Parts: sequence; C-alpha cells; structure tokens
Amino acid sequence: MNRERAVEIFEQIAWLMELDGENPFKIRAYQSAAQIIDAHPADIMALAAAGDLNGIGGLGAASRDKLCELAQTGHMEFFEQLKAKFPPGLLDLFSIPGLGPRKVAQLHRELGLGSIADLQAACSDGRLAALSGFGAKSVAKLQEAIAWQLTQRSLFRQDAAEVLAQTLLEPLRAHPACGQLGVVGELRRGNEVIRRLELLCSSSKAELLLGDLAASRPQSRLEPAARWQSLCWQDDSGLPCVLHVCAPADHAHAQAWLSGSPTHLQAMQTRASEQGLIWSEQGLHQGNTGSALELQTEEQLFAQLGLQFIPPELRECGREVAAAATGQLPRLIELGHLRGTFHNHTTASDGRASLREMAMAAMELGLQYLGIADHSRSSVQANGLSAERLLDQIAQIRALNAEFAGQIHLFAGSEVDIHKDGSLDFPDEVLAQLDYVVASVHQSFTLPAAEMTARLERAMRHPMVTMIGHLSGRLLARRAPYEFDLQRLLEVAAETQTIIELNASPWRLDMDWRHWPQARELGVICSINPDAHSTRGLQDLLFGVRAARKGWLRREDILNTLPLEQVREALGHKRRTHGLG
Repeated sequence: MNRERAVEIFEQIAWLMELDGENPFKIRAYQSAAQIIDAHPADIMALAAAGDLNGIGGLGAASRDKLCELAQTGHMEFFEQLKAKFPPGLLDLFSIPGLGPRKVAQLHRELGLGSIADLQAACSDGRLAALSGFGAKSVAKLQEAIAWQLTQRSLFRQDAAEVLAQTLLEPLRAHPACGQLGVVGELRRGNEVIRRLELLCSSSKAELLLGDLAASRPQSRLEPAARWQSLCWQDDSGLPCVLHVCAPADHAHAQAWLSGSPTHLQAMQTRASEQGLIWSEQGLHQGNTGSALELQTEEQLFAQLGLQFIPPELRECGREVAAAATGQLPRLIELGHLRGTFHNHTTASDGRASLREMAMAAMELGLQYLGIADHSRSSVQANGLSAERLLDQIAQIRALNAEFAGQIHLFAGSEVDIHKDGSLDFPDEVLAQLDYVVASVHQSFTLPAAEMTARLERAMRHPMVTMIGHLSGRLLARRAPYEFDLQRLLEVAAETQTIIELNASPWRLDMDWRHWPQARELGVICSINPDAHSTRGLQDLLFGVRAARKGWLRREDILNTLPLEQVREALGHKRRTHGLG
C-alpha cells in the first residue's frame, strides 16, 4: 500500500460518507486526513506500518487507526463496508469533471445511477436532461467529459508510477539472481502519464528470477521476446507492469531498445541502415555480414551509429536522431542547476506548512531562494488571501529575510486569479508591494478559445504580471486543458517578457513539454515551479526538470537557475520596462 493509494482511499471515504448523509465534521476529518497523508514530509506509510503515527498534527485517532490498518494489511474494513452500501461503479462517477458529491448523490438517489455506463444511458435517453439542475447544455458537456475521461482511464501519473517502481526495485535488488536493474520504457523517458511500467534486469539465472517473481504474482504471464523474457502482471492500482530479463551481455542493447518510443526506434533503425548496420530486437549487426557487434553500454550504441548520446527523455519523436547526427542536441537542464523556485503555498491559503516550515525545507534542499505565492481573494475554496492578509504576509516575509540573511531569501508573491475578462484579483497598488506575481486561471474553464486567449493575453500585458501559472489548466487524467490559441500566447509572452511557468506538480506538468521547443525558439523564458502545498511538494521539482528535459530546455532557458542577485533583477525587469521600478 503506497501513499498515493492511501490518499485516494481517504478521499473516497469522504465522498461516500457525503453520499451516505454522514455528519459534515466526520467528512471533513477524512478530507483533512487525505491532505495530511499526502503532505507529510516523512514516509508516513512506513510510520503507519510501524504503528508510529502519534504526534502528527490534525490526524485524529480514528484516521490513525485506519491508516495503520491500510499500511499493515493492505485493506481497510471500514472502507470496504462503506463501499458495499453503493453500486461498485459509483466511485467512477467522481472522475467525471463537473460531478461532485452532491450531484452524484442526486443521480444515484433520483435516477438510480451507479456507473459511468448508467450515466451515458441517462444522457442518451433524455432522463438526465429532465432532472432538476440539469438541461440540454449540461448533458452535452457531460457527454463530452465522459468521452474524454474514458480515454484517460488507462493512464497513470508519473509520480504514482515512480512510487510503484521503487517498491518493485527494492526487493528485486536483493534477489541473488539479479544483476543490473533499472526502469525503462515510458517512465525512463519521463512521460507525464504512464500506460505501462517497465523494468529491465540482467541475469545469468533468468529462470530462477522469473520463477520466484511469478510465484508471488499468480495472475502474471510470461511473454518470451527475441533476446529476453518478459513477465507481465497488473498492479492493484490497475497499472500494467512488465519485468524484462535479459542476459548480462544483452543489457545495453535491451536498455536502449526498451527505452525508446516506436518513433524513436524507427528513426534509429533508419540511421543504422544509413551506416551499413541493422538494429533490431535481435541486436546491432553488420549489414553485409550479419555479424553481431557487442555493446557494453548505451553510449557505445550511439557512437557506433555516429550519434551524440541521446538522453532518455529525448527518445520520443524521432527528430532527436537527426539532431544527434549533426551534433545539435542541447545540453539539457539538470536538477542540480536549480537555485530556487517560485509558486509555493503556505497555511495562509491552502498549504499544509507554515511560511517558516517552507523556508526551512527549501534550505534543506540547498535552495538559495524561495518564492511564496498563496492564492488571492477570489479563490475562496483555497482560503485566498485578502489584500490585508497579503500585506501582513509580505511583512512576515521581510522579517524572515532579516532572520535568515545569508541562508535563504524569500520572495513575496501571490498567485493572483485572472478574472473572466482578464483583469486581476488585486488592484495595482497591492500588486506593486510584491516581488513578483503569478497570474493563473482557476475558474470559467469553458470559455470559447478566442475569449480564453484574450483573457490570458490581457493578463500577460499587465506590467505587474511576472509569470503565468499552469497555462493550460489541465489536470493529468482528470481535466482536459481549456481551449486557447497557444501560438498567439507564446508570441505575446515573448513580446511582453512574461515568464511561462512549467508547473512541476505531477498533477499538471503544465505547460506541456511538447510546446517548449517552440516557446524557446520565440525567446520565452521558463520557470520550473512545484506549486508546492507542503514541504514534500518542493521535491516535485524533479518532475518539472524531467518535463523540461523532454522539452529540450537548457540551463540558460530557465529563470530559476540564476543566482539570487540575477534572479532579483530578472523578476523586476518587466516592471522596469514600463517605468514602474
């Protein structure tokens, strides 16, 4: 049982309790427990397995006992009993954008709906349109949402796949027949969503290793390949998993082959052919004699093909092979290049850690500076700050900077809502007190593309807006991006010198890596921000760096690789061009 699944279970308990008409205080207790479990900086599942959860603030006795039960047994009797009161597919309805507990309860109570299939039928036969609170437009939007959501059901976020990978790798490393071991496939390439988790292990005793693993997974199946064997099974979360086992001499070849997308592999095979070689699942061979070429490392494969080494994150779309052939691959950003970050929340809005706790955690990560950007007043659901509360927070930040001088610098910012018309949530005289402003869309996601584009453009043209947060508004596998003219907005960002955030939260990874090469060519600057709502959330910078690497970004393309004094200058540059500072 991992942390992500535990959070999901506590959230689902809260949903089901609301459907069951439970006391609102009890419901909030489980919602709070889900947030605490998600944000706790230590390995809370290991603590729960050891029964050592005392002293975790906000986690009540009932929640502690249930979390311990989950960690120790892999299930929770209370959750199973609660689920049994409702149709098995009812929880799936919560994955449909626009359906919260109240609407799901209404659909279940008045129409007897218990699954997405039931909802589709009710949309089609007119029952839903006749229901109070719904109508033809609502039904049409729900049908679109259902269609989109069904395409996402087989997708898993990168962070969830990463956690599962680590739980699988640890016992495999301890196996006596295990040699070289690591992640391949989509996760090694840093894809934002994963359809299949793939691991590769070299072994001279493949039968022993595969037999032991298969014995612990009765539903697994063995699939022989050209040069290796693959054991396939499905994790409890539904994520398909594969362990590939190859001979030690085949490891470099298998690692390269299993780490590339189909498009990348095709481009590599074409390159091999141009060099008089043949590269396939069988290995690398001379084209004229068929003799095999031995490979000790992936680097040797690329060298044999006359290519620069292609980092795994770039092995995606094929053009990386042409760039590697001419020495044009960029030197990609690395996690160690980041000196600080922006867009972080505290308990002042919807974060789980205080201003001081966030600063201390950033120092532990070796950061030189940290930008605070709690929500603005219109984000009522996130306890957004009023102008008065924001000004008080600015004073607190200034005081902490005096205390922490020489250790870390805190930048006072705000994540300011962009209203429907493109205006901002605070007046200019308040914004002028801040070191920087992150402007974000948090409501009215369904505007027509032209209106959404105009909305975002107006915000970009505001002289106080330093950067745009999570540009497309997407939530991976949960909510589709809203519609807008990306080309137009990238041009405006370059023109107005507005920074575009790469939101490193594994829920977002927004702006999409596919658009960063275009943005870089236009001169748009990126800031990799974790959108952290806890001290642990700061570690999501890793996912942002992976996405930046997939987007071909270099150190010099990223705002927060700059040292403190230079980043201070960069944050004020746009204002100065407007004569405001």
